Amino acid sequence: MRFPSRDIVNALKELYPVGTRVELGWMDDIHAPPQGTKGTVMFVDDIGTVHVHWDNGSTLGAAYPDDRIFKCFED
Repeated sequence: MRFPSRDIVNALKELYPVGTRVELGWMDDIHAPPQGTKGTVMFVDDIGTVHVHWDNGSTLGAAYPDDRIFKCFED
């Protein structure tokens, strides 16, 4: 497994600070919330996983670069 560089992880932490609202675009996981589910960022870890508390109760993290999440500008 290849991990993102420190620069990428820092950029993800800046892009998705705690409390940021996001929407799921794609996640390749059988436990993933449905596409379009919204949630709130809890934190970004040191390997670039954006940990999200999804509105459906899930807390599955979005792994960079495989999963896709998008900032919500209106909620």
